[in-house]
Amino acid sequence: MTDDFVLHERLAADCIMIDDWPLCRVLLMNDATFPWLILVPRRPGLSDFHDVEAADMPRFTAEICAASRALQAAVSADKMNVAALGNMVPQLHLHIIARFTGDPAWPGPVWGTAPAAAYEPTALEERVKVLKDAFKAF
Repeated sequence: MTDDFVLHERLAADCIMIDDWPLCRVLLMNDATFPWLILVPRRPGLSDFHDVEAADMPRFTAEICAASRALQAAVSADKMNVAALGNMVPQLHLHIIARFTGDPAWPGPVWGTAPAAAYEPTALEERVKVLKDAFKAF
């Protein structure tokens, strides 16, 4: 992967690094309210989905699907939300959010529902382990 990749400081502050896949850095949003992954293609200068090179698009799509399937399997989500907004963080990143019919934001979007509730250390350690195990299946 390119040495020019630098993770945006807001993503670095709000997330926990889980893994580096062939194209994307896999992050966990530090919000225990919603199981929430973020994929960031490790290519410099990307800000929108259409900026991804054609040669990288199959890998990007495969990683989005793998992350979605793994997260859904890990937490038995009712629905998976996938979004690329980028209004506050200009670096291209994809949100993959596990949703439940009883979660605090259902059926609306998660943004602006409540302040993020950081994981307690033990819960964070367990969440990371479960996710890494789930990634192995996909």
